[in-house]
Amino acid sequence: MTREQGVTRVVIAGGGTAGWLAAAALTRQLRGQVAVTLVESDEIGTIGVGEATIPTIRAFHALLGLDENAFLRAAKASFKLGIQFEGWAREGDSYIHSFGALGRGTWMAEFHHMWLEAHAQGFGGELSAACAEHEAARAERFATDENGSLNYAYHLDAGLYARALREQAEAQGLVRIEGRIARVERDGASGDIAALVLEDGARVAGDLFLDCTGFRALLIEGEMQAGWEDWSHWLPTNRALAMQTRAVGPAVPYTRAIAHDAGWRWQIPLQHRVGNGLVYASDFLSDDEARHRFLGLVEGEPLIEPRLIRFTTGRRKRVWVNNCIALSLASGFVEPLESTSIHLTMIAITRLLQLFPFNGSTPALARRFDDLAQRELERVRDFVMLHYVLNQRPEPFWQRMREMELPASLTERIAVWREAAHAWQGADDLFRVDSWVQVMLGQRLEPEGHHHVARLMPPERLRQALADMQAATAATVAKLPTHQQYLDRHGGVAA
Repeated sequence: MTREQGVTRVVIAGGGTAGWLAAAALTRQLRGQVAVTLVESDEIGTIGVGEATIPTIRAFHALLGLDENAFLRAAKASFKLGIQFEGWAREGDSYIHSFGALGRGTWMAEFHHMWLEAHAQGFGGELSAACAEHEAARAERFATDENGSLNYAYHLDAGLYARALREQAEAQGLVRIEGRIARVERDGASGDIAALVLEDGARVAGDLFLDCTGFRALLIEGEMQAGWEDWSHWLPTNRALAMQTRAVGPAVPYTRAIAHDAGWRWQIPLQHRVGNGLVYASDFLSDDEARHRFLGLVEGEPLIEPRLIRFTTGRRKRVWVNNCIALSLASGFVEPLESTSIHLTMIAITRLLQLFPFNGSTPALARRFDDLAQRELERVRDFVMLHYVLNQRPEPFWQRMREMELPASLTERIAVWREAAHAWQGADDLFRVDSWVQVMLGQRLEPEGHHHVARLMPPERLRQALADMQAATAATVAKLPTHQQYLDRHGGVAA
């Protein structure tokens, strides 16, 4: 494909959440300008454990024109206000990383500096008491309103979600082809991918190819040899067991992330079931031991057998090579601790739409795309690492995490927080200041100093200001129904 020909045919290799998100977005946003074909095989399973999300999914759904109530019914989704971390700093500890703002600060200093001053003077209560999302999660309450009072995400059934996205994409003109890819046909002159050749001999030609083949990375690595940067020295967990169980109680509006001696496990409540997983480092826990432990820990009747997923944390050195772009697991992977997998797919698709190579792929476009993808994934990596390195647990796995050499970018963040309680959200950062603050305090990293802006007001005024914020939050949360009650009314629960 030459620049003169331009891009009018997009071929997506692989389905699953990534493939169908790309299909739904491209067919809606570029309708009439490009023809989109998706190739997948029902014989090849998908990873499908990305059932927890972050609030950015709602903006992407708006881009797709996806109605929330229709989505809730189709994906049997529930709502999510944050993640509850249990036992991460010490056994018995628990804190919630919520999606909300902790309180109102000033141009000079964030709210947590005011709270730290109050805390130093012996009052102020809990930092999170003025955060509606945190307090609603803790009370297991939830509701939406036209004012957008709560910042929320979803728990969803990834298989049902992909099915709904497929229906939308096909209604918008996408062509789906069933089949396994046997080989990739390249243009001898340019090195571009010319077509995918299937096992039955069918040839699927295109101008731009999106690799959504998961960890196999069939196009970007198998054919284009983009290279891999291994991050397992920083994040050594490399196994996950996943299983679905029947719910044994009301759905809570948060994900649970529960530490164990060699990693952590998740619980994700949906309308009709619970998603469970055990993440671990095989150097510290064998597969057989992990399976035995997992089966003993899950609550409720198992709906499927535990499925073992092997992975390596890291990133593709290039995610755009010639006319091939890798999305989702084919482009890189940071373990699912902060539910970033679906977001990273969505932001890559958004970036593709913004940088779409209508006149043909060029090195400059590819470099720009690669640079943005690299910086964003590195910042996500740092935030996930933060949970591990700030621990006081005695087990060998946790000691190793505590003592390892960190990326310079994370070392700087920890030092600035420890010395002066400053946190920031840079241009490449997904996570906000409030997220960094909640995790650093939750992991028991107490700062040695803080900004003294609060000393500009009398102590009683500061005390009253904090009390008023906390009282307003408590009153708001008290009016909310329970999360399960709200789901029963609006979620379209199926038996």
